Amino acid sequence: MTRFRPCIDLHSGQVKQIVGATLTRTASTLHTNHVSSHSAAHFARAYRDHGLEGAHIILLGPGNVQAARDALVEWPGHFQVGGGITDLNAQEWIGLGAAKVIVTSFLFPHAAFSWAALRAVLHALQNDVGKLVIDLSCKRSGDRWMVAMDKWQTLTDLEVNRDTIRLLEPHCSEFLVHAADHEGLQRGIDQALVRKLGEWCTIPVTYAGGSRTVDDLRLVEELSLGKVDLTIGSALDIFGGSGARLADCVQWNKAKEAESG
Repeated sequence: MTRFRPCIDLHSGQVKQIVGATLTRTASTLHTNHVSSHSAAHFARAYRDHGLEGAHIILLGPGNVQAARDALVEWPGHFQVGGGITDLNAQEWIGLGAAKVIVTSFLFPHAAFSWAALRAVLHALQNDVGKLVIDLSCKRSGDRWMVAMDKWQTLTDLEVNRDTIRLLEPHCSEFLVHAADHEGLQRGIDQALVRKLGEWCTIPVTYAGGSRTVDDLRLVEELSLGKVDLTIGSALDIFGGSGARLADCVQWNKAKEAESG
């Protein structure tokens, strides 16, 4: 069944919703949809109180560590943390209360996938694949999807396809896939990518990017046959959006849990 998965995106210590393609090293290019007046801990408490499992906290650059730590304190063992994760800090985040760590750029030194880097992260996690989420966030390149790193600004050599999924599945517990071309734009999800993820993945996978309304949960469920979860960001009322209410997303999850018995 498709579930709603919430997020806490942190930029310069604040909870923000950002157009993904504008996340460059130049501040003047940044396009922000929403800057919350609430702390990361506030959203962590809200997700805890609603029982919203599987949320991810993403650190978009420096200045976010304390905010992420504050959020973890509110519901230890229930959040995934990503952004700047390496073999040197992966276990530290688990110790701080993260259920899992999400890794992307570290796996791609010089934009090339490295098995050695993946093994190093797993070694740091005592080879517990249950604590690792691999981020395959990507951009379209012709008729393919290529993994994008460094705040989605650099294309790597790794294509998101059936072979890649099969190679990586034994080494992690989940995938997180932002469609970077769609992130923050609220112009609709990448339906073809969602459909393919549903076909290719046999472990949990969460898609993010372009969601406009709570009806996208139903659309993702139909496209993926219930195998892909969905994160709604900028369209959500708690992030200044008007397309989806958190209350409706919570109700969706409760209904799906009731269906599954």
